Amino acid sequence: MNAREPLGTKEELDFLKRLKLEFQDAIQFINKEVEVVEKGFIQLLEGPFRQLIVRFPVQMDDGSIKMFTGYRVQHSRVYEPTKGGIRFAPDVDLDLITALAFDMTLKCRVVDLPYGGAKGGVCCDPKKMSRRELDKLTRRYAFEIFPMIGPDADVPAPDVGTGEVEMGIIYDTYKMFHPKSPHAEAVVTGKPLNLGGSEGRTEATACGGAYVLEEAIKQGHIKGLNSLKDATVVIHGFGNAGYYIAKILNEEYRCRIIGIADSKGGIYSQEGLNPKDVLNYKEKISAKKSVVGYDGLQQLNEEQLFTSPCDILIPAAKETQILGAFADDIEAKVILELANGPTTNFAHEILIDKKIYVIPDILANAGGVTVSYFEWLQNKAGESWELSQVKEKLRKKMITAYTNISKFAKDYNLDMRKAAFAFAILKAIKVLQNRGIFP
Repeated sequence: MNAREPLGTKEELDFLKRLKLEFQDAIQFINKEVEVVEKGFIQLLEGPFRQLIVRFPVQMDDGSIKMFTGYRVQHSRVYEPTKGGIRFAPDVDLDLITALAFDMTLKCRVVDLPYGGAKGGVCCDPKKMSRRELDKLTRRYAFEIFPMIGPDADVPAPDVGTGEVEMGIIYDTYKMFHPKSPHAEAVVTGKPLNLGGSEGRTEATACGGAYVLEEAIKQGHIKGLNSLKDATVVIHGFGNAGYYIAKILNEEYRCRIIGIADSKGGIYSQEGLNPKDVLNYKEKISAKKSVVGYDGLQQLNEEQLFTSPCDILIPAAKETQILGAFADDIEAKVILELANGPTTNFAHEILIDKKIYVIPDILANAGGVTVSYFEWLQNKAGESWELSQVKEKLRKKMITAYTNISKFAKDYNLDMRKAAFAFAILKAIKVLQNRGIFP
């Protein structure tokens, strides 16, 4: 198989379909170059083993009753418990949650965590709901997915539209109905510190991404970029991951953040942007709650931001953002995918042909689930680790994962995305072979 062979000339915009194409591409490579895989194992890994759809009412602040649809998908039981975030967003549906659960299975294999992949979510717009309404929705959703979750069964975490407040509510709801459950706090990660949360969890995704990026530069894998100091950075997405990667790269690595965008638009300044000042403007000054308008800078659309000159481009928002229509105009030396599935198959092939180094999402953003795993371990053991200990363990995990994937890529002449997929799938297959098939 030619490692540069495209997945197809048609650009696939659907995240789940794109994952399946990448999975099939990886299986073809494995069968030809590594070992012939039992078809049953392929079928077992390709689809989820459990999908739950729930519909439930919530009484809104005005007294009306509104129906919501929620989901919880467990993709793989190669290890248990399964693990994955909960997303509150208007575009949540079964296919998206299934894709994200699939992605999580691969991510856990890349960083060698003893979890299967899962994901959950509710179709809603949290930006248009009050705190009281979100609390009610979170509690009712937690109650509806009780048959699936538990410290040793399935462990949720934050995702888009949720955070430590929602995780605390899920823990409290679970504890109310399972008062004698040992280590009940381990039912969910990403909790507030005083409920058993872990130091370093909030910034974990960004921190893990920074460690991987630093290691790629140290190993000389990014052409034309020998140091992070003074490197220019453009970030698409200014939520949790986007803000913290901007802050970490700017303060700890002395990068120059020259472009930032959120869902309403972007800003760009060659002189550099202060992430804290931009966040303060977005949250406390902007009427639109956006970075747009900061310091009087001209507003850019997504394509303009993605194609702005920079050393490091970081998609940190949502799926399917880097498209083939403008991929050829991207000028970055490296793309660090902190979002899940931000690049289409067609765009990826263009980027590889341009010799842009792409660090794929299932490696780049695995810091979040890694520190979630640390939180789960702390809850199980009744311990609380110091921040320095969490960061040291995270750095070791991320550097080991990066080294494994980059070596696999070199050994088989693959780009990093193809290598990460093949590596993760091979590890999952080995576990299935070792466990055997019941009965």
